[in-house]
Amino acid sequence: MDRNELLAAVDAALAGDWHRAHRIVQQDERDPLACWIHAVLHKIEGDAWNSRYWYARSPHRYEDWPRPEAELRAIRARLLADGAA
Repeated sequence: MDRNELLAAVDAALAGDWHRAHRIVQQDERDPLACWIHAVLHKIEGDAWNSRYWYARSPHRYEDWPRPEAELRAIRARLLADGAA
């Protein structure tokens, strides 16, 4: 998935637009980074089972980040470091 699209999803989530962020990441269910963002979105939603499902498709774990906002900011920093803008 295009890194700029993932950055848009993270920015939408940070702005409180869960639905927009979700629409973006669910377009690619194979990209580990998209799956990670997807996992965080379901964590925000309060759906731990679904969140854990998406974490299992990423290189991260549900327990790694207790605060979803901090996790989203870390994802955003990674995307920017990888060249999304």
